[in-house]
Amino acid sequence: MGEKTNPSLVKPDLESYTERIKAECYAGLSNGRMNLDSGPLLRMDLTDKLLKLCQANSLWPMTFGIACCAIEMMGTGMARFDISRYGAEVFRPSPRQSDLMIVAGTVNRKLAPVLLTLYEQMPSPKWVIAMGNCAISGGPFNVKENYNIIEGVDKLIPVDVYVPGCPPRPEGLLEGILKLQEKITGVRHPMPQNRHPDVPQRKVKGLEL
Repeated sequence: MGEKTNPSLVKPDLESYTERIKAECYAGLSNGRMNLDSGPLLRMDLTDKLLKLCQANSLWPMTFGIACCAIEMMGTGMARFDISRYGAEVFRPSPRQSDLMIVAGTVNRKLAPVLLTLYEQMPSPKWVIAMGNCAISGGPFNVKENYNIIEGVDKLIPVDVYVPGCPPRPEGLLEGILKLQEKITGVRHPMPQNRHPDVPQRKVKGLEL
């Protein structure tokens, strides 16, 4: 009675855990750009372009559905929408085989350590899509009385693309995949065969291959 208990090692302090992961993720960034001083000794532009094209067109999302947005994520893989057109249909059962985390649903404080552990287990390079208002800002749970919902998954891990909606339609997730391809390669529709005939291939302002 009245004895002081030690903090659990299974559930570490969420704030310190998050700060450590963000520090590791942003360790190579300087003023918002990658710090190349600690990079490879030799860089080959053609090889980098080919690798980025391969990465953008072979995204392997993790099988990670949290709430109602996961139903729309499943629908994106069906024949009507066919996410395999963009090479992102291989949902992997293990984070060690995935390079894309689609946070599709509400993240509460009990789930946060699990999400952080899965993110840590994903090999680099890795990307995150926040799908739906709950993952972006807490959605309908973003109220004063909220005590258990993380109001935005970007408070835990870095997010590359935001797909708004409650829930967003499969077309919204497809647009998020295309935006992620833009971020990786610097061009819209990096593989011309996936482009609609009336949509020209264009470079994205501010991004370089």
